[in-house]
Amino acid sequence: MSEAKRNEELGVLPEWDLSDLYPGLDSPELAAAFDEAGAAVKAFAARYQGKLESLPGDAIGEALAEYEKLQDLMGRIGSYSGLVYAGNMADAKIAQFHQTAQEKLTDVSSELLFFTLELNKLEDEVLEAKLAESPKLAHYRPWLRDLRAYRPHQLSDEIEKLLHEKYVAGRAAWTRLFDETFAALRFSVDGKELTSAEALHLMSDRSPEVRKTAADALSEVFAKNVRLFALITNTLAKDKEIEDRWRHYATPASARHLSNAVEAEVVDALVTAVRAAYPRLSHRYYALKAKWFGVEALNAWDRNAPLPDGDDRTISWSEAKETVLGAYGDFSPELAHIGQRFFDAAWIDAPVRPGKSPGAFAHPTVPSAHPYLLLNYQGKTRDVMTLAHELGHGVHQVLAAAQGPLMADTPLTLAETASVFGEMLTFQALLRKETDPARRKILLATKVEDMINTVVRQTAFYQFECRVHDERRKTELTAERIGEIWLEIQSESLGPAIRMNPGYETYWCYIPHFIHSPFYVYAYAFGDCLVNSLYAVYEGAEGGFQQKYFEMLKAGGTLRHKELLAPFGLDASDPAFWSKGMDVVSGLIDQLEAM
Repeated sequence: MSEAKRNEELGVLPEWDLSDLYPGLDSPELAAAFDEAGAAVKAFAARYQGKLESLPGDAIGEALAEYEKLQDLMGRIGSYSGLVYAGNMADAKIAQFHQTAQEKLTDVSSELLFFTLELNKLEDEVLEAKLAESPKLAHYRPWLRDLRAYRPHQLSDEIEKLLHEKYVAGRAAWTRLFDETFAALRFSVDGKELTSAEALHLMSDRSPEVRKTAADALSEVFAKNVRLFALITNTLAKDKEIEDRWRHYATPASARHLSNAVEAEVVDALVTAVRAAYPRLSHRYYALKAKWFGVEALNAWDRNAPLPDGDDRTISWSEAKETVLGAYGDFSPELAHIGQRFFDAAWIDAPVRPGKSPGAFAHPTVPSAHPYLLLNYQGKTRDVMTLAHELGHGVHQVLAAAQGPLMADTPLTLAETASVFGEMLTFQALLRKETDPARRKILLATKVEDMINTVVRQTAFYQFECRVHDERRKTELTAERIGEIWLEIQSESLGPAIRMNPGYETYWCYIPHFIHSPFYVYAYAFGDCLVNSLYAVYEGAEGGFQQKYFEMLKAGGTLRHKELLAPFGLDASDPAFWSKGMDVVSGLIDQLEAM
């Protein structure tokens, strides 16, 4: 299909309008915001530094309210910088602006660092007394609970400030190198120079020749750059190991578990359950898919191939919007109403563009503004599901915004709940409307593949990270060794029906989560299994589920997973919880085998 024809079928794709944050890079409003932040932080430090222990509870509560406003102001600046940069990482002026903005914000925030450090130095009984006497301070109890979880890992004020200030020239600089390098890569497919998003999209093409050509192009470019990506990975893993050692974290993943407010035992139970389920999930499904294709094993580039009798039509943006909002509306008109705002107010950036960040995300920005969604929409069923996923994040962020800048953010393990639930609503809506057996089979297979990509593949990614970080504590890893670990993990998780073709050993290098947010990935598996159990409760509920669901989303980061799931009768600390979630996936595969 020609590019012009495909664009015509996609329809007009929206681009976001960031002027709700600031009018432009060189705008007086943005310059004034930097000045305001700098002056306000200096005044804040002059009022409170070195004085928290002697202040009454109300005074600390008032200080926290001021601190929260400062976080909103600086968060707005940082969000604008990050979103502009995500829109075009290849533009030198934008990259310079982004780096300068990050450096300025680091300078300003370093003067605020004293506040959280002093709060954590307060003895438990002293803080409890202040909380008891002051409703103003007690309002922030959930945030203080999460802050003080880091007390055992807090270093001296001087070291904390050094680490904070060096971040922009350390970890952040290596992350920027990865982002800008990857955004600049081009992949030659049939005489066209494609971005990574476009090349990866072809791995789901109807033609096996196109899939192989795209895979070969990806492998060739990855191989040419793999030493650089190995250097970035090694450097960031070593940087993390040094800081983890100083902070006395037990394992490379411990800091992530703490930020996710989830116990290591719960994550270990999830990983153990998923690995035990590989044979009845991914191994069984890919063997079934290979049978549909008339082969004993699928090539790696055929893993996400459309089924032989599948529908490869392009789904227009307007149809995708109608599908997702319709599914949301069937569950709750309020959910659809909030989702509609993203389309009406230019909060979504959908087209594929050179230099644009690959993949998709929902950025909450700050409560005084609103979230933005980034997509790379190309008209496939998976793109519709990605829209449903990111819109779920966006709606969650809108609902949680009332908790304020300090308590709106949800731990990653729960942040995936609304997004995966949005996908499930969309899938079930499509399945209910479809009466043709062949089309139902395709819908079921697509959903199973998405679930495997979320539960099995993300768990495998987590295992890969654990292996890499564990080995990096002993020695630097060559690109070849990283590739060996990748293939071992992929072979175990995907099973014998997926062939590990030459070149596939480099595919670890395009996963941005490994660089941006180490050990983030298990949150996807956590969220998917959680939603499977949650949706089962919804199907069996006589009433009141929607209200409980909204209350869970509105809680933001104020409650832990046990408190949030208790109204639904669910407990993620129970090992059986994870098996129930995977039973849903296994049940869908049962249906496919019976067809």
